[in-house]
Amino acid sequence: MMGQTANQDQLFYAFNLEEHIPHDHLLRGINRFLDLSTLREHLAPFYSHTGRPSIDPELMIRMLVIGYCFGIRSERRLCEEVHLNLAYRWFCRLGLEDKIPNHSTFSKNRHGRFRESEAFRHVFEAVLGRCMIEGLVGGEGFAVDASVIKADANRANVTTPEDPKDWPGGDRLSRAVREYLAALEETNPVESDTDPIATPRTVSLSDPQARYTAAPGGPAFFAYSTNYLIDLDAGIIVDVEATQAHRTVEVEATKVMVQRVQDRFGIKPDRLVGDTAYGTAPMLHWMVNDKGIAPHVRVWDRTQRKDETLSSSEFLWNEAANEYRCPEGKPLKSNWRRFKKPRDHATQADTIVYRASSLECSNCSRKSECCPNTSHRKIARSVYEGARDVARRIAHTDEYKQSGKQRKKVEMLFAHLKRILKLDRLRLRGLAGARDEFILAATAQNLRRMAKWLTHAQGVPVAIAR
Repeated sequence: MMGQTANQDQLFYAFNLEEHIPHDHLLRGINRFLDLSTLREHLAPFYSHTGRPSIDPELMIRMLVIGYCFGIRSERRLCEEVHLNLAYRWFCRLGLEDKIPNHSTFSKNRHGRFRESEAFRHVFEAVLGRCMIEGLVGGEGFAVDASVIKADANRANVTTPEDPKDWPGGDRLSRAVREYLAALEETNPVESDTDPIATPRTVSLSDPQARYTAAPGGPAFFAYSTNYLIDLDAGIIVDVEATQAHRTVEVEATKVMVQRVQDRFGIKPDRLVGDTAYGTAPMLHWMVNDKGIAPHVRVWDRTQRKDETLSSSEFLWNEAANEYRCPEGKPLKSNWRRFKKPRDHATQADTIVYRASSLECSNCSRKSECCPNTSHRKIARSVYEGARDVARRIAHTDEYKQSGKQRKKVEMLFAHLKRILKLDRLRLRGLAGARDEFILAATAQNLRRMAKWLTHAQGVPVAIAR
């Protein structure tokens, strides 16, 4: 006989939310390692002591962790998912009848007390501290890299010096535009209202802090860069920094991240792994001489010639004599006469030019393959060449080859960020908005990594959501 479900209302229900969450659910593993006990104390100075009680900040942080762990990009949809999903309610410590905060609460707190107190950075460092307690951070080797993330900006809605446009909104400028103008005034304050404000060639009218960039072979778009500094043992992100999508700014962000980890956790790596973008002479000098870090980085070197003439690497450097020797044994010096006042001969490009004798070059049998278009040979040596030589020597070691393989861990994190966490395009505008999103995403990645590694190591399976 065909059965039929009886729709009879019960007067009382015995319902235990804990029993309905699978033991291998990802949130169970994350909940074990997410400790927000210090959050309220951290935020206390930013709340009033009178008035109506606000939404619990720990509840909002837990909801945001769910959103970034499971790729729920909209806060409106996040509130709906937490309302419907039992596991999400359990993780947020909500009962079946507890109300979900309105989605506008997140925006109000994010632009207010969360940003003023750096609450997201506090949560990230609390999670990182737990990773260190669990032994997932060795501190011996770090890797650094940057990835470009599209901004929430239309590349057709721009202003240029050739076609200037007014900021949309008139007197009521958007938050992203106000932050951009405030940053300009801070770096280059104007003396009067008539002074022009310096702007890049192409500026987005909706998110002017986003950088107009293009990947090789692809169309240009507005974007920001997320910079990761990871520990090579388990691929834990030890720091993250949001910057404009520009190579020089990305490289400088590395110094900020390494110093911040050293100041707050007392950890300085023995080696730093990166691609060629981090192999500039000033950066190598900072690693070798300022920080005492072994640079496992390919040197940014443009001394190799492509016209089949002799490159500077074929000249022998004599440190004691402060000179080069050409293949024929002739010297190249930075000064051929003595000065009463010693000079360092450094140029604005931080190089010292070493020159051969015009007479010796003109009588040399190999002039055609050395300096066919000039009267004598010149070599521009960087004032940081000593650090570059250290990096070149390391590049021939087995440790360097191993570092090249380990560097793939940071590339995998960027792929996970875009494909699994769905952060291939930002939702918030401005550099501050990009910073919030990148920090929360890095926090979610560290939590997922802990939940996967440590729970498996202790014999409890965890279902990793895709």
